[in-house]
Amino acid sequence: MRKILLMLLALLTVIVGNAAGRKINIMNLPPFERAVIIIKKFETLHRPCHWPAIGYGHMVQPGEPYRRGIQLTERQADILLRNDLMKFISLYKHMGERDAILLGTLAYNIGPGAVNKSTVYRKLKRGDRNIYKEYIAHCHYKGKRHSGLLKRRITEFAALYVR
Repeated sequence: MRKILLMLLALLTVIVGNAAGRKINIMNLPPFERAVIIIKKFETLHRPCHWPAIGYGHMVQPGEPYRRGIQLTERQADILLRNDLMKFISLYKHMGERDAILLGTLAYNIGPGAVNKSTVYRKLKRGDRNIYKEYIAHCHYKGKRHSGLLKRRITEFAALYVR
């Protein structure tokens, strides 16, 4: 019961305004768009002081054209987020669309190396869909449980996990 209430609470926290100013439920959107909205909500638009993170959490890699001190526009950050997320999702396309989006979204935050070593990935790979506890366990920062990351994981699971 607590698990269901937490999921509902998480979904209620991610309601998006459309161009007309009306609120819409993200569950009416395609899964990829849900993932983009969730990432934007929890990452927020990074400022130059967050270097080497830019946009919505993109980590600048050697050879990329970004310089220290830049501030991406919302449009630039959105394009970069979508490109990054598509790359991560494509790493897991062999798992099928429903799991690729969930795993790609997790990889966007913790990296594909950590996802590939995770119990979540191993369980899904062998067909075990009982992953709630393992998925939300990815909520630690510097060894401590982080309430913001826990809320993010619950929101991701509620919006992106397909039974």
